[in-house]
Amino acid sequence: MYVCVCHAVTDSDIECAVAGGCCSLRQLSEQLGVGRTCGRCTRCARETIQDSLQPRASQPSRAVRFVAA
Repeated sequence: MYVCVCHAVTDSDIECAVAGGCCSLRQLSEQLGVGRTCGRCTRCARETIQDSLQPRASQPSRAVRFVAA
């Protein structure tokens, strides 16, 4: 989904930036231009950064569990 329409930045773009080491709105703004024009995207951009920084705890583990019967 588009987060910043002014600079055509998507949530995937933000996730890639975070994976590359970006961890603040300031860094994201410098790298992708988010929030530099109208500023309406800053809240959603912050939330996307935080979601991308959190561990993937909600994803199921690939480990196999053996349960004694």
